[in-house]
Amino acid sequence: MATFDGREAVTVPAGADYLSDPIPFPVQPLERIAVTVHLPKAPSRQTSHPGSRTTSWLLPGRHLAADLIAAQPVVHWYQLAGVDVPAAPKSAAIVILGDSITDGYGVGPDRDERWPDILAERLQVDPRTRRVSVLNHGIGGNRLLRDELGPNALARFDRDVLSQAGVRHLIVLIGVNDLGTLTRDGPVPPEAHRQLVAEMIGGYRQIVARARAKGIRVIGGTILPFAGAAVYSPTALHEADRQALNAFIRSPGAFDAVIDFDAVMRDPLRPDRLRPDLDSGDHLHPSIAGYRAMARAVPLSLFRR
Repeated sequence: MATFDGREAVTVPAGADYLSDPIPFPVQPLERIAVTVHLPKAPSRQTSHPGSRTTSWLLPGRHLAADLIAAQPVVHWYQLAGVDVPAAPKSAAIVILGDSITDGYGVGPDRDERWPDILAERLQVDPRTRRVSVLNHGIGGNRLLRDELGPNALARFDRDVLSQAGVRHLIVLIGVNDLGTLTRDGPVPPEAHRQLVAEMIGGYRQIVARARAKGIRVIGGTILPFAGAAVYSPTALHEADRQALNAFIRSPGAFDAVIDFDAVMRDPLRPDRLRPDLDSGDHLHPSIAGYRAMARAVPLSLFRR
């Protein structure tokens, strides 16, 4: 049973995180664990991860995990923000800061087929990277500079990156929603496109500088093609914006390393679009095969330091 300062119950202040006391509970790499939480009174606003793609089980009353036979499933993640695990010396964590492509849009419940999941499996296979873990901090709809679904990446940077235990590497793959939402209410002049690109480059530089100041190695991920995505109806101007941002991401010194997802995922015949065999069908999110291709595109040598 988890306790908090030796007590079985805790009231978490609004907007705060609260650590439990350590629990002597050994776990293996990639092992699933279940955590049971009892709420005497449902909060007026729920803390949850709607895109968790993981099943929770709800049942009125106070029960142990073994008593949840009649519980109702819901594909949401409630209350729990994370699990810290004491690790062996020289262990490290990779935080992946991203949007729905990292969050795993299109992955079925409880299937763990997001590209960070597959990357974690690859790391465990290689003896030289078995002490490296993956923290998936993708939020569907998230943007670099503006709030959308969840606070913008700069606003959540301290909580989701700097405060994570053992983080030594950061992969940044975010920006497609910034580009797409620019024209959500209608076309804008070319000057607005250029301004957004400049502001986003400034946002990337902020992330890199703040991470480097804490000794975290920052890896930039190029933005995937999204021409044909009905949710954004991108034009040639959007593609020019994406190309400008990817040119910055690839430029020497902008990041400590680069994963060129664009090069792997684009259609050679129509490079502003996802490869048909890697496209989920909405021309924005990869298919399961696409997520596997993204995970394979990550050089494990980046984490053997």
